Amino acid sequence: MEMYENTQQQQRALLVGIDTGDYDAESSMQELYELVESAGAEPVASIMQKRDKPDGATCIGSGRLEEIKEFCQTNEIDFIVFDTELTPTQIRNIENETDTRTIDRTMLILDIFAIRARTNEGKLQVELAQLKYLMPRLSGKGKEMSRLGGGVGTRGPGETKLETDKRHIRRKIEYLKKELEHMTNRREQLRARRRKDGIITVAIVGYTNAGKSTLMNTLTQAGVLSENKLFATLDPTSRALQLPCGVSVMMIDTVGLVRRLPHHLVEAFKSTLEEAALADIILNVCDASSEEYRLHLSVTENLLHELGCVNRPVITVFNKCDLVGNPDDLPADKYSVRISAKNGIGTDELLRAVENSLPVRLRRYSLLIPFDKASVVAVLRKSGSLQSEDYTADGIRVQAVVEEPLWHLADEYSVNDE
Repeated sequence: MEMYENTQQQQRALLVGIDTGDYDAESSMQELYELVESAGAEPVASIMQKRDKPDGATCIGSGRLEEIKEFCQTNEIDFIVFDTELTPTQIRNIENETDTRTIDRTMLILDIFAIRARTNEGKLQVELAQLKYLMPRLSGKGKEMSRLGGGVGTRGPGETKLETDKRHIRRKIEYLKKELEHMTNRREQLRARRRKDGIITVAIVGYTNAGKSTLMNTLTQAGVLSENKLFATLDPTSRALQLPCGVSVMMIDTVGLVRRLPHHLVEAFKSTLEEAALADIILNVCDASSEEYRLHLSVTENLLHELGCVNRPVITVFNKCDLVGNPDDLPADKYSVRISAKNGIGTDELLRAVENSLPVRLRRYSLLIPFDKASVVAVLRKSGSLQSEDYTADGIRVQAVVEEPLWHLADEYSVNDE
């Protein structure tokens, strides 16, 4: 049994994992440790068992279950969290045997989302995911229901909702779906308005705790909550950013991802995640100092594919390069950059990569246009290229960001502004 040191007075958790060979159980257990910390609890110890498949009754073998029972009694464990999804029967049997509240990985992640949700839409999405997950687990619930609302894995819809009958919960689920559908429609209207206004969107996506919010703050001074915790950001944040070429884009910070993200959450947050999938440019941010950065990148890529994200430029952003021994070992091409969002290192290269990925080719111009060619100013104004104009004795001085079809026109009147 692996022990963790932590002196804070928090709810104490025992972590349990089953290694069936289907995934990297050790890495998943380390992620579970971080998830427990993000939920505000203290991971006291972990136990792992190799099995061909989980036990149908208790997930883990009877010998290990007895060991877990003794450990919980002697170490004042408040709850057990399994790094796999448990059935209602397994939870009931484990709790009866150990006399300790038991949750699984999905319940833990739902709990963290309940803590992090700030907007009305985020709260509704979390509640819908929790109710869908708990619906098949309501049968036979007795004393377990009376404990809801009292600790990690119990926050969200609340005791009164979960103690009602299934018919009422089904009505609640339908109500939440309709509310979220209205919000999804409003979100789509906003996206349509952006497209009509020619606003280019750049979505920051990636594994949780990769530094997405820090990057957002560095580029736009957005003031987004940035913590060294999993799922520090849940609700999407949008901020305007002017690129060096003069083009303004809309940056969108999105919820972080983890491996084996519960299906209920993917479904509930689909409208929010589509903010990323439907963006003009996607920044796939990873923690380059993590030994598993390749896996983290693939988790994001798979979800984007699941959401139907195709034919959009994706820039791989290797963040936290200041913590990497030899950054030159990281892949380098026109679709990847190495940065440190915290220190601002490499952000110029990132902005250039975004400019090179813009859906239209643009150039910034300083122009001096003769008064008898004022029609050129009108053309630039109509195309939306004009940024400023100043009437001087020599002619009309213009600052413009010009699309490629008008370069020939701008080249004729271009001047060196120095």
